[in-house]
Amino acid sequence: MSILISFDIDGTLEVGDPPGELTMEMVRIAKSKGIIIGSCSDRIASSQRRIWDEHDIQADFICVKGSPMEELRLEYMKTKFDAEEYWHIGDREDLDRQMALRCGFQFLWPHEAATKDWFIPSD
Repeated sequence: MSILISFDIDGTLEVGDPPGELTMEMVRIAKSKGIIIGSCSDRIASSQRRIWDEHDIQADFICVKGSPMEELRLEYMKTKFDAEEYWHIGDREDLDRQMALRCGFQFLWPHEAATKDWFIPSD
């Protein structure tokens, strides 16, 4: 089953401001399982890319919330990547949850996502 996960950064990932509860190691584990991973944040694309690069994680995509450029919007990822499940993980009702649902993604709060087997190392 193919899965795409979009991570908000601030308040969601440990490297955010404020830090969130999902670690970069959890993201690495998901990536190692073949999950398509990327970010969708208020941060500009180059700032998001720098975070992934600093942690030596090859993100499959980067989205900018509210971007006028189609290829940087979350909904575009559904046309770019063929997956059976599309998820966005974020910490804000007004931006993350509503945006995810509007784009046809399923949504999880970081504490809910932390319990998913996506982030449990394979034996």
